[in-house]
Amino acid sequence: MLGEFEYLLLSAAARLGDDAYGVPIRQEIEQATGQRCSTGALYTTLDRLESKGLLKTWMGDATPQRGGRPKRMVRVTAKGSREAASFYSAVRRVSRGVSWEATHAGGEL
Repeated sequence: MLGEFEYLLLSAAARLGDDAYGVPIRQEIEQATGQRCSTGALYTTLDRLESKGLLKTWMGDATPQRGGRPKRMVRVTAKGSREAASFYSAVRRVSRGVSWEATHAGGEL
């Protein structure tokens, strides 16, 4: 089973398609969660997901905008898509009928 951050990373990469690489993936995650995403966590997770066969990375062409450095491009594999879909389905199933609105004083049970 995927972890939450792994799912977020796979989802961001899938959404970005051919434009998926570190910076825009990090921006997608930060926009979705409202929290900072460290570069170290991002690349550590990319490495882990690639070793599990859930995504593939390769070095793109060097660009002048990046000072001649290449981008590490990312593509979600079919296995990664299946794992992400399974995680999403599990979250939906376990959440069925749950209301997260604060119904108790202070929002705590």
